[in-house]
Amino acid sequence: MSNSVQLIVGLGNPGPKYAQTRHNVGFLFVEELARSQGATFRPEAKFHGEVCKLHLGDHELWLLKPMTFMNRSGQAVAALARFYKIPPEAILVVHDELDIPAGQLRLKLGGGHGGHNGLRDIISQLGSREFLRLRIGIDHPGAAREVTNYVLGKASPDDRLSIEAAIDEALRSLPQILDGDLQAAMNRLHSRK
Repeated sequence: MSNSVQLIVGLGNPGPKYAQTRHNVGFLFVEELARSQGATFRPEAKFHGEVCKLHLGDHELWLLKPMTFMNRSGQAVAALARFYKIPPEAILVVHDELDIPAGQLRLKLGGGHGGHNGLRDIISQLGSREFLRLRIGIDHPGAAREVTNYVLGKASPDDRLSIEAAIDEALRSLPQILDGDLQAAMNRLHSRK
């Protein structure tokens, strides 16, 4: 990877109604990262979201929480990326993943949207699939017709603990990701149970 990460996007839906839902684990990740660094988010209308800037080691990072609702996430990502001339390869998108058990993690570069409306819009708005994704498992309800209510619902207490532990582990792996050592980060993240 030629570009180190300059922008970390946490996907979610704005508003208190969605605050602790499974679909908002991306928000939880960037909020925890900002909190750990003593940084705070501020609304930024031109980026259609809340932004935060911080330094982590030698890396200067933008954090973004799109306030556009999930299916329009790309509008916020593209606005910030274009303004600061951040290429897709230097973007890490953190999002919920139905096809992974709750609390498991997967890191990958590129790929499709897998039915995730936030990813679908980001791919469309950036005109590229070549961004990093950190997928946080939320498990699957078992039937396709239950997916919407499931992702917009709150995780069980056990799943919540698993998701929080996964976020902590992902934060510990972030220096490897930022340094471009994706294989080491994948080995670490993909091996946790």
